Formats: sequence, structure tokens, C-alpha cells
Amino acid sequence: VASIVASHFAPEWVLSIKETGQVWFVDYSDPNSPGIKMIEAERFLHDGGWDSTKRYFLVAANARNKIAVIDAKEKKLVALIDTGGIKPHPGRGANWVDPEFGPVWASGHIGDSVVSVIGTDPVNHPDSAWKVVRKINALSSGNLFIKTHPNSKWVWL
Repeated sequence: VASIVASHFAPEWVLSIKETGQVWFVDYSDPNSPGIKMIEAERFLHDGGWDSTKRYFLVAANARNKIAVIDAKEKKLVALIDTGGIKPHPGRGANWVDPEFGPVWASGHIGDSVVSVIGTDPVNHPDSAWKVVRKINALSSGNLFIKTHPNSKWVWL
């Protein structure tokens, strides 16, 4: 397991299973008989986090330079996004509201200085949803984590 988060829609854990390229929804409502739904995503999965609505789980497939978007409500793959960078590594990622594209989620990369900013609002900004809307060149050779806070005007790499 490369990452594990709790669903906000059901008593489930959302796991990224690194080598298989699958995301599993593990229903823990009956501890004696957990149910598992497996979704094909992309290899090799690593870190991931929620968009601002907590509906979509975005997880890095860092060997393929992609981000897989999983809809936790519908339990399905929504998109595979080419990040435009080498080995995305978001930690949990960072969410903020972009003045042009609305809600976004971002990932840095281990292999280069690119920060990929992805649109995450399929309802009010459908033209930019599940696409890299900005690529920001950081003053580094790469990074492991990206963070921000709703009350901050800063994004930290």
C-alpha cells in the first residue's frame, strides 16, 4: 500500500496499491468480512490526496508521470492526467482556488522543478477539470511534498 485515506461517503478506506496500479475501496463496516472494490488506475501508484470537496482522490502514478483521479462517490476512475513533469510526488497535494480556473489541486515532482496545477471543478469549470491548467517552475531541482492552508496565501514545496 502506497497511500491510504478514509472515504467521506462510506465506511471505507481508499488504498493505492502501488505495484498493481489499482485503487481499492475497502468497506470496513463488517470487520469480519470486509468488502473490496478494485479499480484499475495506472502503475506505479504512490502518494495522493483529496480535492477540496473530498469527493475526488488524486493519486500519483510516478513511474508513468500521471495523476489518476478516482471518484469516491461513484467508485470509478475519472481521468488519467499527464502531469508534464518527471515522477509526480504530491504527498497529499495542495488545494486552493485559482482566480482563472477555480478550485485546483497541485503536485510537485521528484525528478524536476515543475509544479503541476490541475483543475478539479467539473461542475463550475468543466473546461479545465482534470487537466493541467498551470505548470509552475519552482526554484529547485524537485521536491517531495507540497502544502498550503485555506488561510494562507502561500504554497510550500
